[in-house]
Amino acid sequence: MMLVYGHRSERLTATMQKEELLTHLRIPELGEVQQFLRSLPSSTVLGIGTIAALAIYWYATRPKAQVPPCDLSMQSVEIDNGERARRSVLLKDDDDLICCYYQDVRTLYDVLKRGLIVSSNGPCLGSRKPNQPYQWISYREVIDRAEYVGSGIFLRGYRAGNSEYIGVFAQNRPEWVIVEQACYTYSMVLVPLYDTLEIEAISYIINKADIEVIICDTAVRAETLLKGVETGITSEVKTIIVMDPFGEDLKERGIKNGVELVSLGEIEELGREKKHKPKPPHPDDLAVICFTSGTTGNPKGAMLTHANIVSNLSAFVKVTEKENVPSPDDTLISFLPLGHMFERLVEVAVLCHGARIGFFQGDIRLLMDDIKVLKPTIFPVVPRLLNRMYDRVHSQANSFMKRKILQLASWRKIEELRKGIMRRDSIWDILVFRKVQASLGGQVKLMVIGAAPVSETVLTFVRAALGCQFYEGYGQTECTAGCSMTIPGDWSAGHVGAPMPCNLIKLVDVEEMNYFAAEGEGEVCVKGPNVFSGYLKDPEKTAEALDENNWLHTGDIGKWLPNGTLKIIDRKKNIFKLAQGEYIAPEKIENIYVRSEVVAQVFVHGDGLQAFLVGIVIPDPDMLPGWALKRNIKGSFEDLCKNKTLKDAILENMLKIGKEAGLKTFEQVKDIYLYPEMLTVQSGLLTPTFKTKRVELRKFFSAQIAELYAKNTI
Repeated sequence: MMLVYGHRSERLTATMQKEELLTHLRIPELGEVQQFLRSLPSSTVLGIGTIAALAIYWYATRPKAQVPPCDLSMQSVEIDNGERARRSVLLKDDDDLICCYYQDVRTLYDVLKRGLIVSSNGPCLGSRKPNQPYQWISYREVIDRAEYVGSGIFLRGYRAGNSEYIGVFAQNRPEWVIVEQACYTYSMVLVPLYDTLEIEAISYIINKADIEVIICDTAVRAETLLKGVETGITSEVKTIIVMDPFGEDLKERGIKNGVELVSLGEIEELGREKKHKPKPPHPDDLAVICFTSGTTGNPKGAMLTHANIVSNLSAFVKVTEKENVPSPDDTLISFLPLGHMFERLVEVAVLCHGARIGFFQGDIRLLMDDIKVLKPTIFPVVPRLLNRMYDRVHSQANSFMKRKILQLASWRKIEELRKGIMRRDSIWDILVFRKVQASLGGQVKLMVIGAAPVSETVLTFVRAALGCQFYEGYGQTECTAGCSMTIPGDWSAGHVGAPMPCNLIKLVDVEEMNYFAAEGEGEVCVKGPNVFSGYLKDPEKTAEALDENNWLHTGDIGKWLPNGTLKIIDRKKNIFKLAQGEYIAPEKIENIYVRSEVVAQVFVHGDGLQAFLVGIVIPDPDMLPGWALKRNIKGSFEDLCKNKTLKDAILENMLKIGKEAGLKTFEQVKDIYLYPEMLTVQSGLLTPTFKTKRVELRKFFSAQIAELYAKNTI
């Protein structure tokens, strides 16, 4: 390698130049620069000014290790109750489960009040129109408008109190939070309806909860609700409040069916003219009835109190109190559905600390533009987004040199992570990762992962590439949102952290699957102030979830790791037997197969009358063409999905990944069918939280499944 010194034509060897540079600058540690130079081909020519600048920059920004809040080698301890239950080491003793972190925050009504004080009435909720900047409303305005909306509802004949259930059927937007806060201000119960739900699921929830008042965002959704009333399946509905403008024809249609349609603006103005005094809730009052996704049947209404949610919030703050607790300088991007408790808990944490929430425009295709304008610092994500990011970065490394540099940069950043160093100002960030960081606005300092498992490879790489704090959590609606969470300074992957400080976790035997608590494996059970009180009007399902000692049985199989963290290794729910009696947990297998870069979605199916598994695979539309070109195959995406050579290559790759992940032979699929369209919530094949609806998928792909078995049965 040769270096050009300024504008002079004099050329020196790389070794000589490097030694002269080290001597001149007297910098003891230039390992990053040296490693980068060695990685370049011998024909590369660089100016000494460039190398000097890199060296000086490295010295000025030399990294500092993060100090974890506890000994990472033991993050949970077993309590003395004879059940092998474990608690967080952040607690002082076994009976110290956290209920509230801030003495002035006991209910969700208190959250916004604290945010008002902490932020000095700063910006609270923001939204934007296409090609426009974000417009913000303050904390005081949100609080006032919540009181006006609540008062306006009362003027329609409804009362404050825990007996009043208010439905919300809308996409994420500022009005969603204002309506939510109106419920908390007057002790009413919020019942979120996912904005992607079809009329059948909506009708079931409305009838189950006896909802008379529903607030929706658009005239289209108001029309959907009216159809339910007209057909007699949602006769409970008496008032529909619409956020957006709507026509008189819709209003008249409502009158004919005994339903009053009124705009949210009108409700708010009425409440402004005659405001009712707030009726704040008590901690034990119901706050939310959050209906679960309904992967195998009708949704179940999890009843969550203010105390449940505040305890989960407080545990999050306790874990993060020394690193990246939100502040008024922070901004959250809101695009994950607010009907899901994961997103709601993150937003509650943001509002409690006086930070801002910026909402996406409602079109997922415009999300990246919203992110670039908003420049969020807090970013809740689901694994699918991280998988796409990982695939895109690696697909762009399309030459030998780019791949080698990406590998080196990843290795160096991962080595820093293992030492507790988290940053995005290294040489590798400048040379390699700046583009991916810029795609998320360049300011992200905290990402929270939930809703589904994420692979170790993807998580480790994205942590290194983005150089920001990552928290991976595990939980479910029935324990508010999270029951375990990774802690600051622990950058290892492959686990979901230690028990949160608000709950205990124990593992119980699942004999039919050969998991035993004495061996540190079993069904994950949770107990604490964040655990729900039961399902609405469903004592049978409540008894299945909560035992006589109030332990929540999650249906997930966990394993304690030596450092006291929890690893989710299997699934008790949805398990089935094959013909020879082997137990199969399809979700575990699916989570392994989607690690394949060419697999976007997969549905694994088994039958008690069959001896093997089959799969429906939706290839990644960005990756499949590249796979085809390597095999000299061309055609449309639909044509590629019909190509046997490509199918066999994808199956081979899946089986390889499955074997590396430790899948047993009977857990591997024998054959697959490539389907050219993504499974979506709108098609009725996914839940609003993107989980597969197994019953619907079996029906939808019945012909393809039958064909796979027919041609593979000996």
